[in-house]
Amino acid sequence: MKLLFVCTVNQMRSATAHEIYRADPRFEVESAGTSELARQVLTPALLAWADAVVVMEKHHRQHIRRHFPDAYRQKRIVRLYLPDDYLYMEPQLIAALRERVEDVYRRGLLR
Repeated sequence: MKLLFVCTVNQMRSATAHEIYRADPRFEVESAGTSELARQVLTPALLAWADAVVVMEKHHRQHIRRHFPDAYRQKRIVRLYLPDDYLYMEPQLIAALRERVEDVYRRGLLR
């Protein structure tokens, strides 16, 4: 399964998710940000690549709906409800990401 993690600038939340799941045999992962200042800017190609898109907050989902309406209609998009309150690889962020990603995976929301 190909997962695309999305936050705003692709430096803290989505970059941490990418790092902690990149060696997970269940997934192929990429990450991107919605801001033009993002380390990896969200593109139609990245959205096309993904089987599911994992966003951190409501405004990331809204960005996809506004800027990529076809992908929004066609892709499974799951929100983790993770505010921008963490640093890259911060233990609390890692724990929150693992808990929430595993929860949505167990519930079948990524398939």
